Amino acid sequence: MTGPLSGKHIIVGITGGIAAYKAPMLVRLLVKAGAEVMCATTEHALQFVTPLTLETVSNNHVYTDLFDNKNPHSTEHISLKDWGDALVIAPATANIIGKYANGIADDALSTLLLSFRKQVLVCPAMNTQMLESPALQRNMDILRSQGVAFVESASGELACGTYGNGRMAEPDEIAKQVCALFTPRNDYKILITAGPTYEKIDAVRFIGNFSTGKMGFAIAEELANRGCQVSLVAGPTHLDIKHPNIKRIDVLSAQEMYDAATSEFQSCNAAILSAAVADFRPDHAADYKIKKQSDTDDMTLHLVQNPDILATLGKSKRDNQFLIGFALETDNELDNARKKLEKKNLDFIVLNSLHDKGAGFGHDTNKVTIIDRNGNIQHGELKSKQLVAKDIADKLFLYLNNL
Repeated sequence: MTGPLSGKHIIVGITGGIAAYKAPMLVRLLVKAGAEVMCATTEHALQFVTPLTLETVSNNHVYTDLFDNKNPHSTEHISLKDWGDALVIAPATANIIGKYANGIADDALSTLLLSFRKQVLVCPAMNTQMLESPALQRNMDILRSQGVAFVESASGELACGTYGNGRMAEPDEIAKQVCALFTPRNDYKILITAGPTYEKIDAVRFIGNFSTGKMGFAIAEELANRGCQVSLVAGPTHLDIKHPNIKRIDVLSAQEMYDAATSEFQSCNAAILSAAVADFRPDHAADYKIKKQSDTDDMTLHLVQNPDILATLGKSKRDNQFLIGFALETDNELDNARKKLEKKNLDFIVLNSLHDKGAGFGHDTNKVTIIDRNGNIQHGELKSKQLVAKDIADKLFLYLNNL
């Protein structure tokens, strides 16, 4: 079967979590993408999914027991690690993550993991409290430092009846990440800024805005899926990145975002600045909590301008670099966007209007107008931010492919 995984050997490791019921669908999607798939399970995984089901969807023997005399090889974990091009643990319980991070090999799957030297994707699935525990987070950090990639869990209703983070990513998302491992990478390096900035007033207060970073994160994921190497400079946000091609740089203030963006842009082919950066900051931030002295006290803040990231990059960009900005307007939208395009030396600008219902801060949808320096205007409909990200990436690639 032809497809993005044609000729690839993928091992799917399945552990004892309720999300194991999704594993057969993941195997089916990987096979549909052209891969040959073998499954390796823990003993407890078989409480949720049967070997017969996995053998049927994979058309291969299932590796379940380290010393099973039915295994084609007596050292199955050694032969499998040579056979596989990538290993996906879905679902990955806290138990298998802990074993993997600490070098424990006491069953078929953990023994295979310890000997595997190619790309591993871990798909956590567990209760929110377990996911957020310091021990689990430490183990995940250990694995990340060793080059292990994670397909981050999602928020939703959990098996325990609570709502929170810990749901395993859906099989189609995991399959997409596996395909991305084998997508030929292009040479494009792209800088993205996303989210708000926080400008400190004192030790507990700040000036900020309502940006969530959803649009910028969607653009970063889309470009990474196309093979770009993405540097994502992110202000404070609860969003997670999912793609191994994305390098995330977390910042708090406009000055920190300025420093990171100007440094990263030097080696990039393009930058898309979608962050909602504060124009002003208090001229002095107290190291302590400012307390009122009486019930009639007023407080006056003296604000000074933050550095203009977009204008700085516009002045420094080379002929073979492209710069894209965002404009959020409430009146004279097109005129103001065109002025910003010219003033900041942009190649095109993405215009948001606060008059469009379902667009802008906090929404999963957006409605944008793209204006380029040649005067071309592309009006968009209200759609998911992921689809808007595709439109923006398509426009950017028209420039990149003409380099």
